[in-house]
Amino acid sequence: MVNIHEPGPLEGRITQWPVLAASGVLEVRLAETDSEVEAAQRLRYRVFYEEMAAVPSPEMREARRDFDHFDEVCDHLLVVDRSVIDDEGQPAVVGTYRLMRDVDAARAGGFYTESEYDISGMLKGVAEGTKLLELGRSCVLKEYRARPGAMQLLWRGLMVYNTRFAIDLMFGCASFAGTDPKTLALPLSYLYHFHLAPQEMRVKANPKLHVEMNLMAKDAIDPKEALRALPPLIKGYIRAGAYIGDGAVVDKQFGTTDVFIFFPVSKMDDRYRSRFEMKQ
Repeated sequence: MVNIHEPGPLEGRITQWPVLAASGVLEVRLAETDSEVEAAQRLRYRVFYEEMAAVPSPEMREARRDFDHFDEVCDHLLVVDRSVIDDEGQPAVVGTYRLMRDVDAARAGGFYTESEYDISGMLKGVAEGTKLLELGRSCVLKEYRARPGAMQLLWRGLMVYNTRFAIDLMFGCASFAGTDPKTLALPLSYLYHFHLAPQEMRVKANPKLHVEMNLMAKDAIDPKEALRALPPLIKGYIRAGAYIGDGAVVDKQFGTTDVFIFFPVSKMDDRYRSRFEMKQ
């Protein structure tokens, strides 16, 4: 087990990736050095623990970084702003995604998502040779969320990554702010009634953590109003073709209510595919 208090070197990570996409002063690429990973961790700390309601461990508070043992084996997708230089003289990291392939999860002892959801049936049900990618720790600095560019670049970088590794299935947890599911009755019920994964591929929340999502009758839901209540990331996932697992999970450390995202790449909406794929 890796010591999570002292994130280690980049052993096994891919290096020498070029810029994957750019828009104005922003560009997206993979972290190639320890300092770049630490910059992503500092961004995560700033967004999750300072802008939002997550509660850091003493070690995280001292380091002012969000980290765990998965970081060592994951790839970290970065959006940087070339016009802003950080304290180390590098372009500032303003957006990030943590990407973990199945081969990485084997090194880490499993996927992060397994702490909240029972994915054993999903793992057994996929065809042999299916390539999996867990998505996590997605965040964009507040001032960059208010304007287009950073999140779109993360998606474009993700599509390049998927193509490079021939990913078949993406999955992971996505979050609503807040820990009271009753206040999220409309969007949770909408996801349950309109975007629940088919039974044969449906992932369920771990029994002790399972929170019912079916809080409103389907005919009582205004889909347009429900869509407006979704966080942008979850809205983007379902518009692109993702499904939702059965059961939400309250994450008290992060101050969120999580849902499971199940996203077969082959099901991606053509409009999103053409919008975000890089032309070869």
